[in-house]
Amino acid sequence: MTDALPISRFPVPDLASMPKDIRNRILAVQEKSGFIPNVFLVLAHRPDEFRAFFAYHHALMEKSGNLTKAEREMIVVATSNANQCQYCVIAHGAILRIRAKNPLISDQVAINYRKADITERQKAMLDFALKVSRSAETVGEADFDVLKPHGFDEEDIWDIAGIAAFFALSNRMANVTAMRPNANSTLWAGADADDRNMFKTGRSASA
Repeated sequence: MTDALPISRFPVPDLASMPKDIRNRILAVQEKSGFIPNVFLVLAHRPDEFRAFFAYHHALMEKSGNLTKAEREMIVVATSNANQCQYCVIAHGAILRIRAKNPLISDQVAINYRKADITERQKAMLDFALKVSRSAETVGEADFDVLKPHGFDEEDIWDIAGIAAFFALSNRMANVTAMRPNANSTLWAGADADDRNMFKTGRSASA
């Protein structure tokens, strides 16, 4: 069984031995999602880094702004695939399906976002995110000039870059730790009844 395999090559602390704030945060995630994503357990090995990681994650992924939550997840999925991060592609692919209410979007974005059923604006966003993730040293004013006609302002561009850069760190740590995706269905993480029905029927409740 996959669940019997190690989820990290580093020690994974028991919930009972974790600092109270981290344990409570993990239990809250479990209550909402029905399971504990392995990233929480693996990173709990370093409590201070756990707190910093999830604080930055929340600041990037849950903030208001011109990028939708689905677009933020697109950045994660596309860049994580480029960085060959199995954990992040699987886990954030599940979240993207929910955010976009589209059962196919994650595979399309991960495999070849240029052929995915997304807008030209989103493709330009992902072109820039991939450049930040893989060759940030080459980013220049010409890249900003490409994004601005699509409606991205300077703060939006910072958001795209921040997400791509943050998940470059996450991808590398997931690979180094041999972080294993959850065997139980990450498909349902945070989904409500309408979202679950979408996965079963292949269409959203509003369709």
